[in-house]
Amino acid sequence: MRFSVLLPTRNGGRYLANCVDSVLDQDYDDFELVISDNANTDETPDIIKSFSDNRHVRAIHQKKPLSVVDNWTAAYESSQGKYIIMLGDDDLLLPGYFRHMEAAIQRHGAPSCLIYNGFSYVHPASISNETRSYWSRHHFAYGPEFQQEAVIADEQRFSIVTDMFNFRQRIPLNMQTALFRRDEAERIKGGVFQPPFPDHYLLNALLLTANKWVYLPDRLVVVGVSPKSFGHYHYSRKGEQGLSYLCVDTGFQGSLPGNELINGMCAWLMRLRTNYPERLKETEINRAGYVRRQVYTWLQDFCYGGIGLSEFMARFRLLKIRDWSGLFSAVVETENWLHLGRLVNSLGRSKVNTLWRSLEPLENVGDIKEFVIWLQKTRQWTAK
Repeated sequence: MRFSVLLPTRNGGRYLANCVDSVLDQDYDDFELVISDNANTDETPDIIKSFSDNRHVRAIHQKKPLSVVDNWTAAYESSQGKYIIMLGDDDLLLPGYFRHMEAAIQRHGAPSCLIYNGFSYVHPASISNETRSYWSRHHFAYGPEFQQEAVIADEQRFSIVTDMFNFRQRIPLNMQTALFRRDEAERIKGGVFQPPFPDHYLLNALLLTANKWVYLPDRLVVVGVSPKSFGHYHYSRKGEQGLSYLCVDTGFQGSLPGNELINGMCAWLMRLRTNYPERLKETEINRAGYVRRQVYTWLQDFCYGGIGLSEFMARFRLLKIRDWSGLFSAVVETENWLHLGRLVNSLGRSKVNTLWRSLEPLENVGDIKEFVIWLQKTRQWTAK
């Protein structure tokens, strides 16, 4: 088997058929779609059953809800492909995906991992109960170092990982925008998927250990955000509910309330450093950078009514002396003033664009399949 598409799903029935169709409609044959039904209580089982006659589909069913790590692992262990991609039930593969990836694999001699870009599509009611849908032209804003198709040098890969410890993210940490080789993933210490955010850990472990990484400048997927996804909870400032949805814990000694993605990042960075001590023995999490990002989240939440004044002030009382020292040092950094200025300028504007600046509103587009039709009609994207 050449490609395995892993599709773990938890009560995403209203979006699932579009995702499955986008995989099964590809103009390629050597692939499988592994769907893990995570004890779904909506229409998901019936939708999966409707595809049961398709030879590309393999479905597994969980008797009780699993954590995101366990459900992903179940799908992975039921798959057979040499190359693996993970999709959420509210995502979509663009036409020609497998053909495009096969050509890139041949050009680069079977690389360990390929990363690329995509579009973002935000379903209605996914952020702050906005009734419109939104989109972004690029799911991830790659920096100037990523312009043309190229093999990512070992030194560059290591610097990408160490920058994570300073909360500088230079590649997307989504499984939808990465294709990886099974044999390389099997070498990861502790298992392929690890908590709290298994995609983040896997990609950084592969940056440290895999043989060859390739960057492709193409947009090959649509990464969706729906009212049932973790993205909804994150962008709607409902982090604790999002963790409950994933059944994960992002706590660690010294953690602060606020942005749970940042807390989760600290948790998996600690795990990565524990599992690869020789590579990362001189790398430490930037505590001052962590505190500044959480305080900025508090400011956002306070400005938009997510927390009241008493809670806002109570959070500052959680800071230790060393945390205050890091905050005071941030006063001289231009970047922090730019962030604060953007927050002030955003007051009174759309909360959606404050939380995700690159989003643009869509009119008369109700789901992700209509979005792809709109992309093609307006020539925002053309199949390769």
